[in-house]
Amino acid sequence: MKDIKKREIPQSEIKIQMEYIEKIKQIIENSFLNSGSAPKASVVTFGCQQNENDSEKLKAFISDMGYILTDTTDDADLVIFNTCAVRGGAEERVFGNLGALKHKKAKNPNMVIGICGCMMQEEHVKEHVRTKFRHVDLIFGTHTLYKFPEILYRHFSENKRVFDVINSDGYIVEGINQKRDDKFKAWVSVMYGCNNFCSYCIVPYVRGRERSRSKENILEEVRALAYDGCKEITLLGQNVNSYGNDIENYIDFADLLKEVNKIDGIERIKFMTSHPKDISDKLIYTMAECEKVCEYLHLPFQAGSNRILSEMNRRYTKEKYLEIISKVKAAMPGVALTSDVIVGFPNETREDFLQTVELVREVRFDSLFTFIFSPREGTPAAKMTDLISDKEKHKNFEMLLGVQNEISKEINDSYVGKTYEILVDGVSKNNPEMMAGRTRTNKIVNFTSKGAKQGDLVNVKVTKSQTWALIGEEI
Repeated sequence: MKDIKKREIPQSEIKIQMEYIEKIKQIIENSFLNSGSAPKASVVTFGCQQNENDSEKLKAFISDMGYILTDTTDDADLVIFNTCAVRGGAEERVFGNLGALKHKKAKNPNMVIGICGCMMQEEHVKEHVRTKFRHVDLIFGTHTLYKFPEILYRHFSENKRVFDVINSDGYIVEGINQKRDDKFKAWVSVMYGCNNFCSYCIVPYVRGRERSRSKENILEEVRALAYDGCKEITLLGQNVNSYGNDIENYIDFADLLKEVNKIDGIERIKFMTSHPKDISDKLIYTMAECEKVCEYLHLPFQAGSNRILSEMNRRYTKEKYLEIISKVKAAMPGVALTSDVIVGFPNETREDFLQTVELVREVRFDSLFTFIFSPREGTPAAKMTDLISDKEKHKNFEMLLGVQNEISKEINDSYVGKTYEILVDGVSKNNPEMMAGRTRTNKIVNFTSKGAKQGDLVNVKVTKSQTWALIGEEI
């Protein structure tokens, strides 16, 4: 058990970073004095909500330095890639995008390119970027993200590439602003890191050990968000169910939910991600009792075979998972359930896979995030011998998608004719003449409206269902 304050970066260190921001601001003003325009910067995020949360901190740093944020890298003077290491596909996309930036930097030699995040905590990846992508100016990891102003200043003042990646159990950083992408919805990290060491997962190696933020800092952040008009928050952690376990005689996640539920102005509370081995009856009942906590639970099960779950080091059984789901449904009738599933874990037989399908049919998830196993160097699963062909894995993957799509459509059909409260996200991406938002169960609804605007809570009658969304009209 550790003391929170001993893991927090001292505020004196954060003050130093603020001083570097002012120095960079002066450099930028001098460099662009005759151009008549401010420099542009783009932060490109790969991966999970925690990465999105980290990128909001980078954007705040960059805005305070005097850059104008842009969604494109085409005319950016500063580009930062915040990376994900969970799956190989994400890494390949990063490398592809880095390669494309080489040509853009040739046209704009003053462009600064940085790469940070989980990929950079992998030694072999960091070395690959350092040696093969020499146009990348900055490399920093998850544990030194708070030092970005200092890292950028060193590049400007020393006119050289800067590398700042350290191996660490991790820190807690407070006192950094965030430039949030949405005024009415916000990510709030309650803890960082992971202690579970699932055999396929790289996260504990790149994010460090579990460390909980103090409840006072979390509640202060949520109150500030509510004061600014935020209506929905999502509490984040690699495993929120273990919040507080690393601090002696501290509150648990269920108690934290109760405290957040009391804050005026916040209308909806969600959280992710949960690990089945740590979800408690107390948490389930607390979700049901707290009126602001949404009827939505993302609870990854990964595989329906006990043999595979054991190989994955998940530390629960199929039967235990189904018992949890039964309790959740009893406590919150109509709850929406989503999950993660890995298809093709080393030596997953057809029988193992069919047990996964059986679990999916029994639980009836609203949607699934399905992935074909991607070996991560440095994890136990990457060393496992695998005798199952890629063809069979893809065949199973397609079968699972088909089963889940059918279930998703059937569940969405049950929404037709009923009225739901919708938090409006804005204009629909699919039809500019419609608005879009989500139910408390996290369903996307595109609907007609005569006056709804982003951030409004409106009642919408569902008139039509699709596999991935609902159609409706405001009433």
